[in-house]
Amino acid sequence: MKWRAEVRVRVGALTLEVALEGDNHPITVVGPNGSGKTTLLRALAGVVNPDAGRIQIGERVVFSSDDRVALPPEARRIGYVPQGYRLFPHLRVEDNVAFGLTYAQPGRSRAQRRQAAREMLERLDAAGLADRMPLRLSGGEQQRVALARALVVEPDLVLLDEPLSALDAASRRTMRATLVEHLRSHAGPAVVVTHDLRDVLAFGGTVYVLEDGRIVQHGAPEALRAEPATPFVAELFGV
Repeated sequence: MKWRAEVRVRVGALTLEVALEGDNHPITVVGPNGSGKTTLLRALAGVVNPDAGRIQIGERVVFSSDDRVALPPEARRIGYVPQGYRLFPHLRVEDNVAFGLTYAQPGRSRAQRRQAAREMLERLDAAGLADRMPLRLSGGEQQRVALARALVVEPDLVLLDEPLSALDAASRRTMRATLVEHLRSHAGPAVVVTHDLRDVLAFGGTVYVLEDGRIVQHGAPEALRAEPATPFVAELFGV
């Protein structure tokens, strides 16, 4: 599935002007703190609406300032995993995962939504967590549950904001491999924000470098390593 986004957003002192495009492969977005990475994902997800631009996923336009289209987050068919995972603390894991289906697939009964949640948890090797409460989960377990909640709605686009940053080094290695495997099996596009070169190399695909609200370079990791456009890119790749 092809997708393309051109967005312009003002948030405080930051003006974000970005054009991205991709297909059925993950892309990664890197950049210094405060460069606009999280704002970009929030704009794609519909949490904030751009001041101008257009976001198209496949044949569906989910935002267009010219055509006055601005679909709400629940209508965009986007699976979004923000930093910190933001699971509902008062809901069991199974109900956390099933929650998104209430809006994405309203025709399903409650029992059907829970069954779909259990099946997704099983796919992510997390079936044993179904009856647990989020506050009793480790960081890696929360990550699996948050990913299950994002994927269970069968999204057209997956957005992951620093998905491994809350994990220790050992858990990060394990979860990175799991995440790469499941994003590839998802067979749809994904955008992964990260600050870790190991994530960039593991996910592969195109890397977009965001600095001060603008894309300053994009391409394959090898190309960015060979010809870094800014000191940040050179430092990231150890040049």
